[in-house]
Amino acid sequence: MQRGHIAALAAVLVMVSGCGVTGRSAAEQQPVAQASPEPITPIEVVETPAEEPPPTEAPSKRPVKKAKPTPTEDPNNFTLPECATREGKLVSKKAAKAALSTAAGRAYWKTSAPRLKVPADLVKAIAWQESGWQSNIVNCDGGRGLMQVMPGTVDQINLRFGQSYDAADYKQNALAGANYLAWLTKAFGDDHFKGKYDLSPARCKTHGSMCLLNMVISGYNAGRDGVDTAYESGDLPNPAYVDSVRSLMKSCYCDRY
Repeated sequence: MQRGHIAALAAVLVMVSGCGVTGRSAAEQQPVAQASPEPITPIEVVETPAEEPPPTEAPSKRPVKKAKPTPTEDPNNFTLPECATREGKLVSKKAAKAALSTAAGRAYWKTSAPRLKVPADLVKAIAWQESGWQSNIVNCDGGRGLMQVMPGTVDQINLRFGQSYDAADYKQNALAGANYLAWLTKAFGDDHFKGKYDLSPARCKTHGSMCLLNMVISGYNAGRDGVDTAYESGDLPNPAYVDSVRSLMKSCYCDRY
């Protein structure tokens, strides 16, 4: 090959190498400087404190008092019958209550049944049922005073127990009535309950069952013979009366006095 041709070829090669292999200019081959990212401002998180629950009061150590049942009024809304009269002194309810409580605390069968005592709530309930604790009532049938004891009943009790109760005196009236209840308790207890004289309401299934307590209440109003006759049938002769007295034993307006 001629020198001239070789020199021309060399010049061409120099020019090609200056353009680069990729065909881009030198300026284009320079790396592009990337813009620095703007700094990110951190978000400040503010924690809100949780609300504290209101302070609770410490539970009281004092025992909670149970409300007493509201006493019931006299079941008969006691009013004086038209044929009844008033004789003697009308004592206060407080005095009547004291007399009835004293009468209930006595042991009337000191020899044969010394432990037999009539519950105070029974005596007070019957007196409230009979007279509303009015000491000066003489009823149409002859019943008198707090316990509305009949003249024949007072005579019977005085004879049987060697007493001399005066039904016109409110204290002796209460004693005569309670003594009669004690007599009925022993009579029915001996005849129908094998000599047991438990007058607890727990011994009665219902206000109408033939338990000793119900029979004594019934006998006070209907007499011993009436209850003995009804015993075989199992039906009290005066269930409404017994129910009223039993209800008063549990809750009575008289409890306020």
